Amino acid sequence: MPEAPQMQALSERVRAWLEGATFEGYEPLGFTGLKTVVPPPEALVGAQLVSADRRAKYVTMHFDNDLRVMFHLSQAGRLDFEAPPKRTKPKGAVVRWKFSGDRALLLREFGTERKAGWWVLGADDAGPVENLGPEATSEAFAAWVRTSTDGRRIHTILRDQRTVAGVGRGYADDILHRAHLSPYASLKSLSAAERDRLLGALHEVLAEGLERERARTGGLSENKLGEHFTVHGKHGLPCPACGADLKRVSYESHEVVYCPACQTGGKVLADRRLSRLVK
Repeated sequence: MPEAPQMQALSERVRAWLEGATFEGYEPLGFTGLKTVVPPPEALVGAQLVSADRRAKYVTMHFDNDLRVMFHLSQAGRLDFEAPPKRTKPKGAVVRWKFSGDRALLLREFGTERKAGWWVLGADDAGPVENLGPEATSEAFAAWVRTSTDGRRIHTILRDQRTVAGVGRGYADDILHRAHLSPYASLKSLSAAERDRLLGALHEVLAEGLERERARTGGLSENKLGEHFTVHGKHGLPCPACGADLKRVSYESHEVVYCPACQTGGKVLADRRLSRLVK
């Protein structure tokens, strides 16, 4: 799933490409993509795009009539820049937004889940970000980490968007590897020094991720986006820090990748799915 670095860099490219452009219309290409009814998308026609920004894993396009379009790519959604706009309907297409200057954005989705979506929001409507937690690199989250007695696993906390916004499975793996912390450790069990190490790793990993993502051009079209991760998705390969084999814990919807030597004192964490296969 695209996380804060991918979505931040994408929002910057959308703004640079379309700032000042007029919204000319849209093609609804999927039945489940639009999540709002009022205001209608037609109310955007003739409005100019004045900016684009990010909150959590959502990108918002702001228009000069005080309306906004917010979109979320979910696990496999992607965004293509089209110039001129294409007339095709690719597999998994959600919507095509058309702008002046013979330009368009195509929101589409790989796979079959159909969870990518978009919202048309009025000035006072926070939309789907209303109940999200603070941004991962904010002072608010740092203060919470330093004082919290939360008993959940750190990996779970980092992926909980109501606790902290913008981090997902990929960067959670890389952050904990950088911090030399077990993904199974609870926050309340960490010392002050370990909490500071966690926050330092979080800032470093996300900053490095954003720098790499800013090297992309155009939209966010690639099927796979994990080429920049340090350990996520790389179980079985040597740890880039110590050379030991990276391990994973598999769940139905995701996996956690870690280095036993760097993060768990040599302990291999229980993988229930693997245990069932062995039986």
